[in-house]
Amino acid sequence: MIIKERDVLVGEVDDSFIIKVADEAYDCSKSIFFDLEHYVYKKPKCVGVFGACIYDKAKSELVVTQYMIENKYEIKDILILAEKYFLNAYEEGKRYIVTFSGNNDFTVINYLFNQYGIEFKFEDYFVSVDLQKEYEKLIKMGIGLKALEKKFDIVREGELMSGSNLAKTFHKVIKDKDYILRMPKEKIDKILQYNEQDVVNLFHICMTWNKYIKLNENEGDNNSTCINE
Repeated sequence: MIIKERDVLVGEVDDSFIIKVADEAYDCSKSIFFDLEHYVYKKPKCVGVFGACIYDKAKSELVVTQYMIENKYEIKDILILAEKYFLNAYEEGKRYIVTFSGNNDFTVINYLFNQYGIEFKFEDYFVSVDLQKEYEKLIKMGIGLKALEKKFDIVREGELMSGSNLAKTFHKVIKDKDYILRMPKEKIDKILQYNEQDVVNLFHICMTWNKYIKLNENEGDNNSTCINE
């Protein structure tokens, strides 16, 4: 298992534009920003990378945690680590879990939790905040994460990767126990960086939500046209 934890400095944060959830004030310091890279063929096969981060307000940092499997023998291990992460976060006062199109990730991890006998239900611990759904409720149009990042002036670091290519990689990882040993370190780093950017950018979108939604709303009468053009 590759386990990586690193602090990402975000500096001083202005919370005047922060997203509201169900018309209530939302506290990003009580949130987990969560994303999976996974392999599904007819049914979920594995979590390839578990990625999550939390905001440390005192240090103005995001604490990013990632687990990446190296072979099929770690399919259950990564799920156990994921459950432990969520339980620890809850004990530390986290009450929200923020995703983009999170239904896909929850479907995969819940299926695998059930398959491997891990009794964990997200709804017992966290309020789900799906930024794709929040956007679509306001704008009445669909959007992908990378397109939304552009709307929010977020410049993504590193290389873009497709879900299908990541799935092919993790298919090879669980089929060939030595495949991870042949993978260039640069490829592993790119995968982890891609996943890290996903979770870190969820935080930035939450923190600037009303700034960019209102900016675009004020540019014209047709909100959906000007936001999604």
